Amino acid sequence: MNPRRMRLIPAIDLRDGRCVRLLRGDFSAETHYEADPHALLARYQGYGADWLHVVDLDAARGAAPDNRALILELAAQQSLDLQVGGGLRDRRAVAEMLRAGVSRVVVGSAAVTATDEVRAWLGEFGADRIVLAFDIRFDETGMPCVAIHGWQEQSALSLWSAIARYTDAGLKHILCTDVSRDGTLTGPNVALYAEALQRFPHLEWQASGGIRNADDLRTLAAAGAAAAISSKALLDELIPLEELQPFLPNA
Repeated sequence: MNPRRMRLIPAIDLRDGRCVRLLRGDFSAETHYEADPHALLARYQGYGADWLHVVDLDAARGAAPDNRALILELAAQQSLDLQVGGGLRDRRAVAEMLRAGVSRVVVGSAAVTATDEVRAWLGEFGADRIVLAFDIRFDETGMPCVAIHGWQEQSALSLWSAIARYTDAGLKHILCTDVSRDGTLTGPNVALYAEALQRFPHLEWQASGGIRNADDLRTLAAAGAAAAISSKALLDELIPLEELQPFLPNA
């Protein structure tokens, strides 16, 4: 893939209706941002983004109330394509989110625990409208293994085995987060994505976790990532806008 074609997708994580960031997926290590989610959507649209990644952290951990109403308000603006995840574990939840104007849903835990159902969703809703999210931690052998239920439960399933379940189901989009780097600003795990592209070159990989500067974006692009998800670096305005623009389609 031409490095200039990689897309930067800004991200907003929601908890109790507020924009927050977690450190390595730890709900007790939360940073609260005063920025209103609607204002952030407008800011990122102004930057030139065409997609916004939104995570409902309350729904991801099964908490009530969740942030569904707020997410539907953001989708109703129809100013950016929304990619939404968090707690989408059954067909009804997926269908309702797509009918409400969300462009793409992110399926995480169910991709591990309900493989047959998720394979059926790919056929029913289309591969362009579903991205499977695999959040990984490395085991003692260095194997990337998938975490589920809002990163609160660690499975023994390897990332590679998880994806292999879908290779004949029309899967197109994969979002992969190295949990150990999420929210740390220590740089993305480029080696992980390079191996992922080598193993599954036909998939469009979205890289998440650790992005801190434009050099990280260029490195991910050179590795072949289709998209990079960034939250903290953008919220903290660590990357000058002119350095972001090569990765923003409408800049």
